[in-house]
Amino acid sequence: MDAEARRGDRYSFEEMPEFRVAVLVPCYNEAAAIADVIAAFRNALPGASIYVYDNNSTDGTIEAAQAAGAIVRRERRQGKGNVVRRMFADVEADVYVLVDGDATYDAPSAPRLIADLVENGRDMVVGARVGRDEAAYRRGHRVGNRLLTGFVTTVFGRSFTDILSGYRVFSRRFVKSFPVLSGGFEIETELTIHALELDLPVGEIETPYFARPKGSQSKLNTWKDGFRILWMIFKLYRSERPLSFFGGIGLSLAMLSVVLAIPVVMTFLSEGIVPRLPTAVLSTGLMIVAVLCFAAGLILDTVTRGRREMKLLAYLAQQGIGESRGGLRR
Repeated sequence: MDAEARRGDRYSFEEMPEFRVAVLVPCYNEAAAIADVIAAFRNALPGASIYVYDNNSTDGTIEAAQAAGAIVRRERRQGKGNVVRRMFADVEADVYVLVDGDATYDAPSAPRLIADLVENGRDMVVGARVGRDEAAYRRGHRVGNRLLTGFVTTVFGRSFTDILSGYRVFSRRFVKSFPVLSGGFEIETELTIHALELDLPVGEIETPYFARPKGSQSKLNTWKDGFRILWMIFKLYRSERPLSFFGGIGLSLAMLSVVLAIPVVMTFLSEGIVPRLPTAVLSTGLMIVAVLCFAAGLILDTVTRGRREMKLLAYLAQQGIGESRGGLRR
């Protein structure tokens, strides 16, 4: 492994303001890498508390994490989203660093991500992955990430360059007001869209991304998890943009209804009869459904606005970084 690449641009953790930092590491069968992850983040963030949440590992991950000195807890419900939900609920801190336990992310970049979060008043900073070798960031995953990122940009207007990165830094406000709904790897997509939907201050910094160490295997299934992420985006689009979603369906049905009705109307105007009664009935039914879709979109848009206001109120009810400690010390 390239030691020089691992170092990157170093920021001194000791020179940063005093606040509580928690490193959150969700784990499933990462015995080959977890000790290195803990050691790397302890070195990069000496004053941080490192929490390892095990998700039913069978390879000695818990023992390795305990031996490395981390605070080890368990989440029985399988899936990364379930683990993140428990982490966000249980851990108390001012700044949260979320990172996978596979030793692929660059620990020395953490102070830089935290500094950007604090100095620029952000709620989330994403570590955008820059692959150091082909094995670290496979072409299929890179293409899939690009397609998903483009889809999110089209739907929500703006996005990040790496919406699937598992390396993120959060403020307490974000963590304690974020309603985790997903149960698996689509959690990164949900985190991204939540921040974009509420127009929260966010940032992105490029960080090195490395291949897994020997003996460690990826749990990500390119096709299965890719479809799950697409389904999550679809559901979030439906719930967060109901007027656009149902309006688009209504417009499509209305256009189809008009196309079917044109020959029926033309025949009626020229001959005074309706020889295609089934087509006329189908066209009328499609137009009725189209109107209902528009109406449903309008109603659900009002509901969504109310829910968004509740999310913002929950966000504003949480204290910002350092507020509970009398401000930041510089």
